[in-house]
Amino acid sequence: MKITVIGGTGLIGSQLVSRLRGAGHEVVASSLSTGVDLLTGAGLDQALKGADTVVNVTNSPTFDEASPDFFRTTMGHLLAAGERAGVRHQVILSIVGVDQVPQLDYYRAKTLQEELLRQGPTAYSIVRATQFFEFMDAVISWAADDHTVRLPSTPVQPIAAADVVAALADVATAPPRGGTLDVAGPDVLALDALGRLTLSARDDGRSVVTDEEAGMFAAVDGDVLVAGPDARIAPTRYEDWLSAPR
Repeated sequence: MKITVIGGTGLIGSQLVSRLRGAGHEVVASSLSTGVDLLTGAGLDQALKGADTVVNVTNSPTFDEASPDFFRTTMGHLLAAGERAGVRHQVILSIVGVDQVPQLDYYRAKTLQEELLRQGPTAYSIVRATQFFEFMDAVISWAADDHTVRLPSTPVQPIAAADVVAALADVATAPPRGGTLDVAGPDVLALDALGRLTLSARDDGRSVVTDEEAGMFAAVDGDVLVAGPDARIAPTRYEDWLSAPR
């Protein structure tokens, strides 16, 4: 099978390219660095030539009110190029609970991306993942100073990027789902507790203060970022990932 990975040099994309190639597939890794620009459409026709499946793991450069325009433009170019190339399966990576947090610009943007895919001309699959382990440093930095980290007690079910990659590879090489697969880690934790685990594992002397108004995830109500009963549950636990050598 020939698969084009859009965003193929990033955190998820580079691992996905390696995994698919290891399984014997012909894979094209496409990104700005390879001459493919989703915002203009430049390089897309060549990148998608002969592809059976396209996996889009690109991200908006900002999380603000500009992000909807990014996904509107890039999905338009990608779907049109895919139709010209005869692509039979379009896959995107999204977020668990994305359509239940309209107060966040970025979540509205990702919801728009999903809707554009559903309305597009090609059979599709959507993989929705919970928050990545790898993003905890960024989450901590949003509401931290030299002494404290302020985090809400929002329930999350974090997942390792490698486990997201495994799910994407399975979906990309299977028939189109025409729907969504949720993937999540094995444990539900409050975000502030997750912050304490992270700082302790790294011998970071700062303390975590529970603040229900701190950071982006303060806008999230209830357990919408926790996967439902039909989700694929990944094996890697956060504590094990923290202690593993890298």
